[in-house]
Amino acid sequence: MAKKKTPAAGEPQTIAARKFRPARQEARDAERAAETPQTQSTAYRLAFQDTDFLLREDLRPIRFQLELLKPELLLDEARIRSTFVFYGSARIPRPEQADDFVDAAITPADRKIAESLAAKAKYYDEARKLAAIAASVPVDDAGCRNFVVCSGGGPSIMEAANRGAAEAGAPTIGLNIVLPHEQAPNVYVTPELSFQFHYFALRKMHFLLRARALAVFPGGFGTFDEFFELLTLVQTGKMKPLPILLFGKEFWTRVVNFDALAEEGVISPRDLDLITWVETAEEAWAAVDAFYADSPLPTCG
Repeated sequence: MAKKKTPAAGEPQTIAARKFRPARQEARDAERAAETPQTQSTAYRLAFQDTDFLLREDLRPIRFQLELLKPELLLDEARIRSTFVFYGSARIPRPEQADDFVDAAITPADRKIAESLAAKAKYYDEARKLAAIAASVPVDDAGCRNFVVCSGGGPSIMEAANRGAAEAGAPTIGLNIVLPHEQAPNVYVTPELSFQFHYFALRKMHFLLRARALAVFPGGFGTFDEFFELLTLVQTGKMKPLPILLFGKEFWTRVVNFDALAEEGVISPRDLDLITWVETAEEAWAAVDAFYADSPLPTCG
């Protein structure tokens, strides 16, 4: 490679875009250091290349910052301005697998549970259809995307959401979490928008930072956690109101007595108005459309 010519004294110099060498270049050069006792010590590693250092207990605040910042930057670069978030169970089977799912049950108790989950397979289709509708919102003149489908990146309802968007030809987001058992993103998540989190708190924050509508399907502890935190944020005014679409009234009113909460006085009867009950994708999108009837879509800034 030809050596760059150093300008002679008095020659004009162009104003460089940057004066300092990029960190990436410094990192490459650091890896080529001569092997000595000093350079082989972990103390000599560049701080941002030292995994052991970054994983120290007292570096947790830095890891929080990184986990907040990385998805935020990449979503900005992808021109994603707002999202349509889907919450729901990871255990509901696809409709075409429902019968086999029940047949695979061994004990009567297992069969009863399998039949209950199989009966909810219809929500896989509704999540898939709703995601396809949301994905049909066109990109604006600035290349800005709105109502981009976002899920937890896992199977079942999450897969259905990502699948509906992918089949519509739109990018779709998956926010996975590291768990003790194996958990991988479903195949429909856009690879460049597939994120993995260590901290549940940061993952939940990213679910809501760009959310402009949420669809909540039958689910377990994880769905309850995300759903009730969302209700609390809107109820307390920490988050502006948005469409909260609750699929499966039969399920939800069986496992949570919302009316009793109001009757006991621990919530206001008006708090129940935060929820919009729906059963189909068409009902859900009509509710979103009505909510934002006179509101322009957010633009990329």
